[in-house]
Amino acid sequence: MRRLAGSVATILLASLVIFVLIRLVGDPTHLMLPPEATDDDRALLRQELGLDRPMVVQYATFLFDLLRGDMGESFSYRQPALPLVISMLPPSLMLAGAAMLMAVALGVPWGLLAAYRPDGWADRTGRVFAVLGQSGPPFFVGLLLIRLLSVNWRLLPTSGYGDVTHLVMPAFALSWYSAAGLLRLTRASVTEALRSDYILTARIKGVSDRAVLLRHALRNAALPIITFTSSQFGILLGSAVSIEAVFAWPGFGKLIVDAISQLDYTVVQAGVVVAAVLFIAINLCTDILCAALDPRIRLGS
Repeated sequence: MRRLAGSVATILLASLVIFVLIRLVGDPTHLMLPPEATDDDRALLRQELGLDRPMVVQYATFLFDLLRGDMGESFSYRQPALPLVISMLPPSLMLAGAAMLMAVALGVPWGLLAAYRPDGWADRTGRVFAVLGQSGPPFFVGLLLIRLLSVNWRLLPTSGYGDVTHLVMPAFALSWYSAAGLLRLTRASVTEALRSDYILTARIKGVSDRAVLLRHALRNAALPIITFTSSQFGILLGSAVSIEAVFAWPGFGKLIVDAISQLDYTVVQAGVVVAAVLFIAINLCTDILCAALDPRIRLGS
């Protein structure tokens, strides 16, 4: 219950910050009206949109409408902002989910092999990949993939949204950074677990190396990996903005970027609130999962 109360406070704080910041960027009436519009025309439009009232009154109205599930009407699209944002979520969730699966499938097994055989081929190549993965921006990796796989080799489409062939390159480019982080974290956590007394006891009992690695070491090293993975999913959802722009992926991030450029206050506010709710829900589920895996967390004060 304390975490839920803190989550509500976090959502309110996020809504307040974006509510103030987006209004400091500029006046949307300059974009909504033609250049020949007069100051009286802009004042009339501000009054119609409710932007002429004090900011405190505007925020109080926004919170009241938020409790009713109403985040206003988009200035640009002329439709309710919240359903518009939610309708653009599935492509972004698909992209972030695929990227997360790729990162886990690449980073965790590679980290396990690197921890099991220190200074072996998996460990050495893993170090190189970790450095490259955490120093190369996803959009740059995406551009390289387009050049190699689309332009030079003509294996995959350069952009668009459709079947799985459109998903491979953007998902891999987005997963690049997270996979490197997971590799490093898995290697460090499993290496520390393999030095523990219970691992030595298991080996003295004659437990096979595979069981020691998977059933004992990985399970006890899983908590930081799960926590990192859950936080990365929220980060991937936010980082997808650049990837969606590179690959013309019609998702949540592209909608928010367009709304910011158009000073569409309501869409930006709705997008930030929805993103905050998703991120908090993921963290809450992670806490529940960690408590289920480790009873010491449930018994801790």
